[in-house]
Amino acid sequence: MIEKGAVLPMFYLPPVEYFLRLNSYKPDILIESQENFPKQTYRNRASVYTPDGALTLTVPVMKGSKNHTKIKDVKISYDFEWQRLHWLSLQACYRRSAYFEYYEDEFISFYEKKFDYLFDYNEQLLLFILKAMKIKLEVKYTESYETAYPGLADYRSSINPKRESEFQQKPYFQVFEERKGFLKNLSIVDLLFNQGPNSVNYL
Repeated sequence: MIEKGAVLPMFYLPPVEYFLRLNSYKPDILIESQENFPKQTYRNRASVYTPDGALTLTVPVMKGSKNHTKIKDVKISYDFEWQRLHWLSLQACYRRSAYFEYYEDEFISFYEKKFDYLFDYNEQLLLFILKAMKIKLEVKYTESYETAYPGLADYRSSINPKRESEFQQKPYFQVFEERKGFLKNLSIVDLLFNQGPNSVNYL
């Protein structure tokens, strides 16, 4: 069966592979909105390039967000100032990149405003990144949880920080690549801040 579209999870600042899949399968994209929240995935974490290599940024969620919590019911925790920490990290990682200042003013609002729910936060970030990358896509969501979607490529569990991605990524310039070489499948912000409007051509 030829897969004409894809079902993808809702991630925090998703990795490059996510947008590669999204761009190649659009417009028939479904975003999973009915699953239970799986821990230790990109749903609440992203990977960026620091002078010392890859760094994981994690959005803390309220205790009690166990595996049987619906993804839309997962609340963000503000027990410590993670937004300030993430924003300082993004600045430290990408202040020297070609396009950081180009997107900075819009990005900072996501680290000043408090969102109650993880899904809503990720959704607003996704819509902003799609706009910044000039990817035209009407985002559609699953209406119930299905174990399989015939005719759709299923990336709900395959794009995972715990597993080495099999997708072949061609290198692009990264700020600290002279230190650690090219790091693949980092957060889309790595591509966006380094390639700017050319990001969509790269995909």
